Order: sequence, then C-alpha cells, then structure tokens
Amino acid sequence: MRAFRVVVDHDLCVGNGTCLIVAPSVFAHNADRQSEVIDPTGASEAVIRRAAESCPVGAIRITVTEG
Repeated sequence: MRAFRVVVDHDLCVGNGTCLIVAPSVFAHNADRQSEVIDPTGASEAVIRRAAESCPVGAIRITVTEG
C-alpha cells in the first residue's frame, strides 16, 4: 500500500462539502465551515482521490509520500 498525504488548502476551500459526502470518515468541516482532514487513513486511496476530484475549487491535494 502506498503512503500519501492529504491536505486541504483553506485559501481555496469554500465549504461546499462534497468531500464529506464522498469520504465522511476522512473529512469534516471545521469551525469556519471549511473542510479539514480528520483521518487520512479513513478510506481507500481511490475514495480519497474521488473526494479530491469532486472538489469544485480543487482545494484538496494528495501527495504520494512513499511506494
């Protein structure tokens, strides 16, 4: 299994919430109603990538860190 890092760019995030619908165990809204990563291992890489692709402003970045 590849290791990867998931980051939400809060300068871009508008709180649309599609990532929460696609991967609710990975993302949650913070107090500012922006998405944040709560558990980067909470779903498969494919599901997290789908969540990132669903972001209307491209605020979610996934970086492979090894493997």
